[in-house]
Amino acid sequence: MSTTQETGGITGTKDKDYNLVWFVEQCLSNALRLETYIGDAERGGDTELADLFRRAQADSRKGAEQGKALLRHRMSG
Repeated sequence: MSTTQETGGITGTKDKDYNLVWFVEQCLSNALRLETYIGDAERGGDTELADLFRRAQADSRKGAEQGKALLRHRMSG
């Protein structure tokens, strides 16, 4: 099986733009998943772990917001 690099010919989207969209989606998905992990830790009485997941969730939200801002900028220009 040969491997080829998709450079926009198949998707119609350049790698760097696709990667930015993917990054935003992954950050948002991670923030949602971490909400479950926070609940699990809280139900288990582990506030230290819940706090870790909250910080990670905040970082994921921050990454998503930064990515969305860059997408908005690039789409308007």
